[in-house]
Amino acid sequence: MKLLGIGSRINHSEYGFGVVTNVDSKHYWVTFQENGLETIALNDDFDIIEAVNQEVDSVSFYEVESSLRKILKQWSDVTEIVPIADKFKGGNLIIQPADTNLSSKEIPIDTFFHKVVMVRDRIRVMEQKINASKTLADQDKVDLQQYITRIYGSLTTFNVLFKLKSDHFVGAKSK
Repeated sequence: MKLLGIGSRINHSEYGFGVVTNVDSKHYWVTFQENGLETIALNDDFDIIEAVNQEVDSVSFYEVESSLRKILKQWSDVTEIVPIADKFKGGNLIIQPADTNLSSKEIPIDTFFHKVVMVRDRIRVMEQKINASKTLADQDKVDLQQYITRIYGSLTTFNVLFKLKSDHFVGAKSK
């Protein structure tokens, strides 16, 4: 039996499509699209889609970790750590009513920022689920995507809170 190398692609009878990320004398560690990381026996029931010759360190742990982070970020609702702009760290958000007889509301800006990030991340997950839907018609996906783009545009006011421009909300660009 010829061993598969790291990076080989397989279709497992139980777990589906996956990529070999590590090999030892008895097992393959395979990252599956639907089931995540699983350890399977070398002689387990699977079809080889693309074999890579067994090589030492053909894929580094860093590359595997980076790929997994990208997949998890794209398909889960796990919130990543997003830094707040330095000028707002430790600050407070004060909501002052026009009527001076009413009391104002003061909350830590870090708490408010965390909620803004959670909203952004949940919109991103919703967007991914819409685009991956097998039951929605293509036109429905386009229509819903336009609404999501408008939502992002409505939230651009909060971009001032983000430390990194890459974390900003981006709406439709005006022509």
